Order: sequence, then structure tokens, then C-alpha cells
Amino acid sequence: MFDLEAWKAVPFPFWAGVVFIFGTMVGSLLNVCIHRMPRGESIVWPPSHCPHCNYSIPWYLNMPIITWLLLRGRCANCRAPISARYFVVELLTGVAFLSCWLFYGRTHPGLALVYCLFLAGLIIATFVDFEHFIIPDEITLGGAAIGFLLSAVVPAMHTNMFSGRIPAPALALKQSFFGIVAGAGIVYSILRLGKLLFGRQRFRFEPGTKIIFSETDLQLPEQTIPYDEIFYRKSDVIMLHAKTIELTDRCYFNTPMRLSPSSLEIGDDKFDPNDVAHLEVVTEEMVVPREAMGLGDVKFMAAIGAFLGWPAVLFSLMASAVIGSIVGLALIAIGRQAWSSRLPYGPYIALAAALWIFGGKEWIATWLSQGLKPGGF
Repeated sequence: MFDLEAWKAVPFPFWAGVVFIFGTMVGSLLNVCIHRMPRGESIVWPPSHCPHCNYSIPWYLNMPIITWLLLRGRCANCRAPISARYFVVELLTGVAFLSCWLFYGRTHPGLALVYCLFLAGLIIATFVDFEHFIIPDEITLGGAAIGFLLSAVVPAMHTNMFSGRIPAPALALKQSFFGIVAGAGIVYSILRLGKLLFGRQRFRFEPGTKIIFSETDLQLPEQTIPYDEIFYRKSDVIMLHAKTIELTDRCYFNTPMRLSPSSLEIGDDKFDPNDVAHLEVVTEEMVVPREAMGLGDVKFMAAIGAFLGWPAVLFSLMASAVIGSIVGLALIAIGRQAWSSRLPYGPYIALAAALWIFGGKEWIATWLSQGLKPGGF
């Protein structure tokens, strides 16, 4: 299947066109994954349908890119708008697959196909993380397992970045395993250190400041923070010492309060937060949990390590930090994001990993080789 001479028997441009069309078809499947995976729905059943009227889409209206353009982004049955994301993902996947073929198809078609699979996972992770702030385990844990197994089938996944030598299958598996350990271990260490050093945000208020805990968000004097930006885990807790606390049927004075996703503690009394319809607090100080990275990013980096090895893990970690900082500062500068707002980190990791595939590996190898020479750097 991965014999280069067999692939050369068919003209290269023909394969390029096939790969692009196949990529758009895969992109159509990725749209299903992006919509259904975070909702816990099957990606197999029911068949593709309109999210507004549940109209089952026939095959002739399910052609990638073309159908969305012909219907002008609307359902053929109810004419409700269909998100441009469907068009973008199909086109992006087609371009990504074509790029893999143009970069690697002439020398190693098997590697090109593996990278197509890898980029498909990156695309799913990116769009799901942007919308839901999660990365599905099917992509992270599943990706780590698939990347490890494919390393024995296509050892070129772990080609030496300096010599260009392709390792034996057993060595490729070993390098994939080290990539998984490095990806998960380094990012988890950063997560724990960040939680220790920066895991709490302290707010101080003027005397008499009233804080309102609504059903969906925390309402501060100058901003409103949704609970899903505060509570990432069941153990996260909002802590404060209140001068007054007002519930629907009672009041408290000069008492501590702790609020977690599953419990509200006021002094010695405990409540289920879902049963509290009204909560107002007067306080001068409050501590709110915050998180720079989540466990999804840890597992995501493990999957990247499985496919690309530990050098790519280090590159992706550093490059994603730079990309994320630039994007975050740009969003703050144009007023689209606040300093305390939560940003998904998965898309920046995905972009950094893609950069490694499309030239980053060679650039780093050249840079390090020049630095190791006498007089380098």
C-alpha cells in the first residue's frame, strides 16, 4: 500500500485532485463529529439532517462545498440558515489533505496519508474547543492510541530530524511512547504548577459592594462572569467572607461562604445550589478559581506526541504559547475579549502542531545545526 513505485504509476496531479476531493468528503464527516461528539451523540445514526427541521438530507444534497454554495447556506426544506462552519471545515480539510500530499506525496505517500488523518483530528479538536471549551476523548485518547499503533506501520512518522533516517518499526514505537509520556507529562506539570501559583483570582471591592449570584453567572460591579468560566472541575470553589447574605427566605450576617458546582455552604448550613433561587452577598473580598489549561490539553498533547514525537511536543508547547499570546492580546486590543476571559488553548496547540508538519521540523533542525557549528548563534 505504501510502495512509492506503485503510487508513481499514476500521475502525481491526478492523485492531488483525488486527495483534495477526498479531503472535502472527510470534512463533511468532520462536521458531523464537531456537532455531535461534544453532545454525546452517535456520529453514525441518525443520518445527516437539518438541525432546524430534522429534514433528512439526500445524497445529492450532501455534496461537500458545492451543496452549501448552491443552496446559499440554507436548508433545502425549511430555508433556515446553515452555519458557514460547514463550508469552512470542508474546504479547510480539502486544503489540508492536498497540502499533505504536495509536501510528502512524492517521497512518502504513506506519511502523507497519516498526516491527513492527524490533521483531521486537529480540525475536530479546534472547532469543538472553540465552541465548547473541551476536546473530546475520542480525539485525544483515541488519537494517542492510533498514533502509537501507526508508528509501527509507518515508521517515517518519527524520521530523525537531523539525519533524515527512518527508524525501524520497534524504534518508532519507542519514540511514539516517549512522545506520549513527554506530551502528557510536561503539560500536566505545567497545569499543576500553574494551579499552585495562579489558580486563584482575588477580587477586592469597595465597602458595601453587592454581589449577585444568578442562575447562570456571577454578577460583579464591573463585569459578569458565566459559571462555566469559573467552575472547570467539581473541586473548584468560590470563597468569601460576607457582611450580609440574602436568600429568598433567610439572611445571614458576618459569615463565611463557599460555593462549588455541587454545594453552597453558608456558615454551618449546606444547600444544593440548584435549589437556591436568589442569592445576594455584600462583601469586600472574594476568591474565584481559575485555570490556565485543562486536562483536555494534557491528553491532546499526548496525542500529538504519539504522532510526531517528543521534539514536536516541545515545539508545539512553545509555539502555541506565542500564538496564543499574540491572539489574546490582539482580541483584548480590539475589545473582543477581557483580560480575565477564558480562551481555548487547544486551537493554538493544533496550529503549532500543523506548523511542525509543514516546515517547522526542518526549520528547527536547520537552526539547531547552525547553532552547533563553531561560531554558531
